[in-house]
Amino acid sequence: MQWVISAYALTFGGFLLLGGRAADLLGRRRMFMAALALFGVASLAGGLTRHGGLLLASRAVQGIGGALLFPATLSLVNSIFGEGRQRTRAIAVWGSAGAGGLSLGVLAGGVLTGLFGWPAVFFVNVPIAAALLLLAPLVLPDGRSSSGARRFDLPGALLVTLGTMVIVDTLVQAPMFGWGSPRTLLEAAAGLVLLGLFVAVERRVESPLLPPQLLRIRTVRGGVLVTAAFMSSFGMQLFFLTLYLQQVLGEDPLQAGLRFLPLVLSVVVGNQLGGRVVGRLGIARTLAAGMAFGAIGLALYLRLPATGSLADLLPGTIVAGLGQGVAFTTMYVAAGTGVAAGEQGVASAIASTAQQLGGSVGLAVHATFAAQAGIALLGAVVALLVIGRGTQPGRRRAEQDTHETDQDPGTQAAA
Repeated sequence: MQWVISAYALTFGGFLLLGGRAADLLGRRRMFMAALALFGVASLAGGLTRHGGLLLASRAVQGIGGALLFPATLSLVNSIFGEGRQRTRAIAVWGSAGAGGLSLGVLAGGVLTGLFGWPAVFFVNVPIAAALLLLAPLVLPDGRSSSGARRFDLPGALLVTLGTMVIVDTLVQAPMFGWGSPRTLLEAAAGLVLLGLFVAVERRVESPLLPPQLLRIRTVRGGVLVTAAFMSSFGMQLFFLTLYLQQVLGEDPLQAGLRFLPLVLSVVVGNQLGGRVVGRLGIARTLAAGMAFGAIGLALYLRLPATGSLADLLPGTIVAGLGQGVAFTTMYVAAGTGVAAGEQGVASAIASTAQQLGGSVGLAVHATFAAQAGIALLGAVVALLVIGRGTQPGRRRAEQDTHETDQDPGTQAAA
């Protein structure tokens, strides 16, 4: 059962950078559609199989599809909408859609498994993927880089994919084998060696998978660090709250899912609030405020009693949700600010990889709510120190901004 989760996490985390660069070089709409098709086929296979090994294989392929899909979606938003107010509001809508999807998924998962059994959570993805494949060519621009660069860094792609997968697997397996066990130490060392080789290769190739100049941009660097802190803190909420609701209060999955609705609604409100205030306060201040305010909500969970009710949950979920929503919108605004149009895919993938690794670390160390609040506060400090309080979206350009946005005015108007 553990590997039903881990197989997806492993490939999703490992293939994100590859997916981001492929979106830049091959076209974002093309990668969006290819990833959707792959995810849909893997979902169909997972629902049909009754063999454990094939089920895990389908989950791994789903992870690859998700890794190719996620940076394509965010880079489409970042390339269609110009840096500044338009992009910020678009990312707020994008974040709200994710929060709404999370809420619907939690509720639908409980209903589907109760009525039709576990294969239903695989089958439900198939018609959704099919509908999106039909709509994508009608509403999405191609989104291909106009730089003319077509070379692909295959050695770098192999090294970073293998290295990230090994690190994620280390984090997933360490609680079972022990952090000081020879297996854990050797696997961690192997992952670090692979990532070290990746850095060495990137310094020598003409068209690197991860352009070094990206991490020199303060907004990108700070956004990546805060994204890791975000998932190590807020990303653990549902895990711990699910344990509390089902194992302490004895609620079934559907009841637990309904309890999450105030949290999700608060996140949606926070998404929109973050999109509105970041232009006034700047990226660093808005991001720091969201992380700090959300940390207060995480600390409020420490008051949950063993015989709790919805009223006991509400203070924490509302405060944490608002802060989380503000931070989520702003950290992805930061990750795309100052980045050239032809590098939006890989910039999105860097932030997504940090998000995945942060979540893996959070689960691996089984952090308490107090520790989560501390990590969120650390993220607030990082936002102020690394990004800088004067940074606002739309007022900076990439240091290597040699690319122009790849949509003509008619395409942008249609979008």
